[in-house]
Amino acid sequence: MTATYSYLGPRGTFTEAALKQVPDAAGADWRSVNNVGEALADVVDGTSVAAMIAIENSVDGGVSATQDALATIPGLQIVGEYLVPVRFDLVARPGTTLAGVATIVAHPVAYAQSRRWLDAHLPSHGHVPSSSNVAAPASLIEAPLVADAALAPPGIADVYPLDVLAEDVGDNTDAVTRFVLVSGIRPVPPRTGADKTSIIAELPVDRAGALLEMLEQFATRGINMSLLESRPVGDALGRYRFVIDLDGHVLDERVADALLGLKRFSPNVVFLGSYPRADGRGSSVEERYRDEAFIEARDWLRALIAGEPR
Repeated sequence: MTATYSYLGPRGTFTEAALKQVPDAAGADWRSVNNVGEALADVVDGTSVAAMIAIENSVDGGVSATQDALATIPGLQIVGEYLVPVRFDLVARPGTTLAGVATIVAHPVAYAQSRRWLDAHLPSHGHVPSSSNVAAPASLIEAPLVADAALAPPGIADVYPLDVLAEDVGDNTDAVTRFVLVSGIRPVPPRTGADKTSIIAELPVDRAGALLEMLEQFATRGINMSLLESRPVGDALGRYRFVIDLDGHVLDERVADALLGLKRFSPNVVFLGSYPRADGRGSSVEERYRDEAFIEARDWLRALIAGEPR
């Protein structure tokens, strides 16, 4: 039976571009869904073996819908991350010229990330919001009176009969979106030496110094955080959970020790997974935080307890 992977569709989305990077998905069935909740529901009910979802953008930060879903839906695990450069083209129906563009349909995020270019080249344009980066160009075909042109991911002209009026119109050429592949619970993959661990933790109380105490679990073990974002728990004002990415693997002694400390501190810790970093960059670890230092310290304590010569 062929495996199925869910992704935010339809064809041409950045999420599809991320799924194309997964080797095991090459010969699988791809199921296009409408939102993050539907994608993760596919994983939970067994419709799909995994789902590709966006979790962070270098310009706009964390994707709150994804973070909240991972915090509240049990039985999920991140098994990989993938980076997709965020580029936008201006497309239109055949025969349209740049001078003839008065109204642009675009997803609000795409529009915001291309505003400087648009204002410079089309200073009097109007904007029609769209629900997605693919729905925008699709509307030029399905509802031609809505707008004259659309912002869309590169390659959309291979999906719809549209012409590219201008390429790479985004204001930030370094913009990138981070995607994660989410599966059901499975054994943690082996360490690669260039890994990331994702967790979500709640503060136990709303008081001065509580966040500092939580973060000290990582600082005192030499663990760098590549992501720290707060999200409201939702049951009362002042109650927050924190989405945290750690440099390292749960099988690293320093990371395991920190998670044990965090579990004693926080009323709710969600382990989202340890997985290879998309950029392949390893962590720089001081000698006192290497595995050998933790093992040596435990052996020293064991010898003290056992009354061994020292």
